[in-house]
Amino acid sequence: MSYALSSGVTGMQAHQQMLDVAGNNLANVNTTGFKASRTNFSELLSQTLSQASQPTDSVGGTNPLQMGSGVGVASITADMTQGSIVDTGNALDMAIDGEGYFVVSSGEQLLYTRAGAFSVDAGGFLVDSSTGYRVQRIGVTGEVDGFQVAGDSSIQVPYDVALPAKATSEISLTGNLSSDATGIDTAQVLSSSLTYTVANDEALTTTEIDQLDQFSGGSGPDGQLGAGQTGTITISGFSRDGTDLSTGLTFAVTGATTVGDLVDHLNNNVLTDATASFANGKIVITDNETGYSKSDITLSYSGVGSLETPPYFELTAVGGDEVQSANIAVYDTQGGKHVLSAALVRTDTTNTWDVVLTSITGDVLEITPENRRVSGLSFDPQSGAFLGIPDDQMAEFVLAFGHDTEHTQTIALNFGTAGTFNGLTQFAGNSTAVAREQDGYEAGSLSAVSVSSDGVLVGSFTNGVKKDLATLALALFRNASGLESAGSGYFTASANSGTAVITQAMSIGAGSVQGSALEKSNADIASEFVTLIEAQNGFQANARTISVANDILRELTNLIR
Repeated sequence: MSYALSSGVTGMQAHQQMLDVAGNNLANVNTTGFKASRTNFSELLSQTLSQASQPTDSVGGTNPLQMGSGVGVASITADMTQGSIVDTGNALDMAIDGEGYFVVSSGEQLLYTRAGAFSVDAGGFLVDSSTGYRVQRIGVTGEVDGFQVAGDSSIQVPYDVALPAKATSEISLTGNLSSDATGIDTAQVLSSSLTYTVANDEALTTTEIDQLDQFSGGSGPDGQLGAGQTGTITISGFSRDGTDLSTGLTFAVTGATTVGDLVDHLNNNVLTDATASFANGKIVITDNETGYSKSDITLSYSGVGSLETPPYFELTAVGGDEVQSANIAVYDTQGGKHVLSAALVRTDTTNTWDVVLTSITGDVLEITPENRRVSGLSFDPQSGAFLGIPDDQMAEFVLAFGHDTEHTQTIALNFGTAGTFNGLTQFAGNSTAVAREQDGYEAGSLSAVSVSSDGVLVGSFTNGVKKDLATLALALFRNASGLESAGSGYFTASANSGTAVITQAMSIGAGSVQGSALEKSNADIASEFVTLIEAQNGFQANARTISVANDILRELTNLIR
C-alpha cells in the first residue's frame, strides 16, 4: 500500500512541475525571442520482488516480479525552434531567420539571445534596449573608415562622426559608340576659360595687357608695367594634327602691348591651321577646317608683375563627324562639386576614338593639353568589343584646383575590360555612351542605419553615400537545447551545449538577418492549453490514487475495532 501512496505523491509532484512549465510558456507567449519548454517524465526505479528464471527441460521460465515506485521529471527541454518573424518598422529591430544567436556583452561575460530589439545609447553603442548590454561584432568592417575601434568588439553607430569628403579618382564610361552614324562635320573651337576684364567690363582687342584686371605688380600707375619693364607669355599646345607647338613660342609684353597684339602673334607666329580671335573678353581659336582635330593651347606668364592666364581652353565645339558628349558630377579633395564635361570623338582612323575633357566647372587652377585627352581607344572591327588604348597613353585626366595649388588630382577613366562588352562598345546605330558613375563624394553625416541579410550594418549618409559600419557576430552551438537560460531572453553556454562558434550571418550554417523585424515567442497557445489539460488530468488521477489507498488503509484499521 505504501507504494501506491508514494507513487501517487511522485505523480502529483511531476504533474505539478508540468503545470509550472506550461504556465511559464503561456506567461511568455508574447515575449520576444522566447523559447518554450516541455516536460519529459520517466518512471522511478522499480523494486524487484523476484528474479526471472530460465526455462528447463520440464518447465518454462518465469518473468521478473517488479513493483514500480512512481514517476519523476526526467528533463525539462527547451524548444529552440524558430518563432514567427513579424515586421516592426524599426530599422534597429533584427531577427535571425535560421540558426544562430546574437552576441551581447554585459561587461563581464558574453550572452546569447534571439531577441533583437536593439537601439543606440547615449555613448553611440548598439545595445539591447532592455538591459543596455552591448551588441558584439566580428571582423574589421568599419575600422578603416574609423567607425569602429580596433580591439573593441562592441558595435558603435557613428551618428556623431562626419564622413570626410572623397575626391573623385575614377569615372566609368559605358554604352555604345556608333560605328556608322554621321553627325554635323564641325570645326573645333577653343575658348579661354578666363574672361578678361577692365574695371569689370569685358576687355577689347585695343586694351593694353597690363591694364587688364587680371594684371598686377608693375611699378607703373595702378600696378601697370613701368618704363623698361617687360614680361613674357609662353605658348604651348598642339596643332590640328597633333603636332607639338611648345618649342620657343614666346611673346614679349610691354606697357604698350595690347590684347590684339597677342591675338595677331598667335595668328602670325603660332597657329598654322587655326585662327585666333578675341570676343566677349575671351581668346577664341577656331580650326580652319572641319573634322577630327587635336588642336589645343595653353598660355603662361612670367616676368615683371603677375598676369592671370586661362587655366585651360574650353572646347566649345569638338571637331569630328561623330561626337558623343558625356557629363558627370565629380568632387575635389574638399568635397567641392564640379560638373565635368567630356566628349568621345571618332578619329580619322577606323574603329578608333578619343576622349577629351571639354570643360569643368569651379575654380580650376590648371589643365594642360597633354593631360586632358586620351587617344586611340580601339574597337574590334568584327565584334565591336573594346580592345584597349596604346601603351603610351594613360587612361586619365589630370587637373588642379585653386584650393590646392601644390597637388594635382588624377581621375582615371574606366572604359571596361578589354575584349569584353562590360564598358564601351562600337556597334552600328546610335551612340549611347555616358559617364555612368564616379567614386567621389562630398562630406556627410550618418542619417540612417539598416542591416543586410548577411548581418552587415549599413549606414546611409546625408551625401547619398552608403558605408558598411560593422558586421554582427552570430553564435552557433552544436547542441542549442543545452543552453542555460540566464533570464531576460539571454542564454549562456553549458557543458552540454558546446562552446560558441562565432561567425557571420549566412556563413557556416548561420541564418540570415532580417532588419526591421523581431522573432516572436515560439510558445503555441493551443498546445499549451492541451498540456494544461493533461497536467490537470494527471494530477487528479494521482490524487485519486492517494485517495483510494487512504480509503483502503482506513478499512484496514477498522478491522480491529
